[in-house]
Amino acid sequence: MPEHDVIMQEIMETVAGLMALAARTAPKAKGRDFLEIKILQGDVLQKLADAMVAYAQKAGSDKQYFARDGENVRRSAAVFLISLKEPKPAGLNCGGCGFARCSELQEREIPDSEFTGPLCAWRHVDIGIALGSAAKTASLHNADNRMMYTIGAVARAQKLIEGKFVVGIPLSATGKNIYFDR
Repeated sequence: MPEHDVIMQEIMETVAGLMALAARTAPKAKGRDFLEIKILQGDVLQKLADAMVAYAQKAGSDKQYFARDGENVRRSAAVFLISLKEPKPAGLNCGGCGFARCSELQEREIPDSEFTGPLCAWRHVDIGIALGSAAKTASLHNADNRMMYTIGAVARAQKLIEGKFVVGIPLSATGKNIYFDR
């Protein structure tokens, strides 16, 4: 690998680490942290990209964006993954999950679904704030990035990270943003 590429890879590792810090320290409902964070690099990115393309082929015409996003992963320096691992309801009885009381919330695997649900609405807010903090951190360091549910769905299916709900943020540093200029 040329020296320039090695340097850029090291920088992307640092940015991904700072993203993990931003996500971990982001505010969370009632101060309870149910986030799992993982950074993928190297050969595992190619395997994830292959799995995303295969998912698109298996799913058919309405999920072809998985293949497009998989090719983005293939060209990325790193992927930041974040999940809700064993999230517990906030105990607010707010009804945001669709149930009047937190005690009524029953998580379940939904056939042919990419995630487990329903989950406490406040835990989705938690991961959303953490994702925003992570993406902002990448942006502040001029690393191209984009939140992708497709990465999370396949990473979860491939058991690259544990969690009920997963989102990925790929990172790139090239002359053109590969995630938006496509």
